[in-house]
Amino acid sequence: MSDNTGDFTHLRREYVTQGITRDAIDSNPFTQFSKWFDVACKVRPDDASSMTLATANKQGMPSARIVLLKHFDEEGFAWYTDYQSQKGQELAENPQAEIMFYWYGLERQIRIQGYVEKLTVDQADKYFHQRPVGSQLSAAASQQSLPIASREALELRVEQLHVQYADQVIPRPERWGGYRLIPTKFEFWQGRESRLHDRFSYSLEDDIWNIERLQP
Repeated sequence: MSDNTGDFTHLRREYVTQGITRDAIDSNPFTQFSKWFDVACKVRPDDASSMTLATANKQGMPSARIVLLKHFDEEGFAWYTDYQSQKGQELAENPQAEIMFYWYGLERQIRIQGYVEKLTVDQADKYFHQRPVGSQLSAAASQQSLPIASREALELRVEQLHVQYADQVIPRPERWGGYRLIPTKFEFWQGRESRLHDRFSYSLEDDIWNIERLQP
């Protein structure tokens, strides 16, 4: 049997950015997120909105993938996908999730836990038709997470839809739409020298955000 294992204990990196203090962070986690997100957009504009979305089925088996944040406010953090995909099915069984942002150049990470609900049909329609035509066709053609015989079969389906809806509005598939995570907990992490990182959590209790410093 071939040995594909590896020992990476020799790999090291040092965190050298400035830390964060309780006095410096905002009492509102949405405001604090917005401040960090604005900085990330300036430093990593091509990747600032990438976030890991972790879900779990009713048996508790977790799964995670990268999705893109499309908009946020104090009602929550929104993304769009296929309701019949693996993540869509898991959210139907267990409407709780966590999203995580990691900005390498800033040595920062934000974890956000909460409950998930679907966005409205009007919101889904609005965003769907803002997307490039190619993205609309891909969403209409692909039954996300289901097996398919070949890439050629998928490309053929896209081409057929392209011909079918030439010079027409492409209808949004009913199985495609948006979700919003409504936060109950935030954690802001700032890398620090010698792994003595700064971590602050915001926990929602009786509509009040309680802030605590966590040990690294």
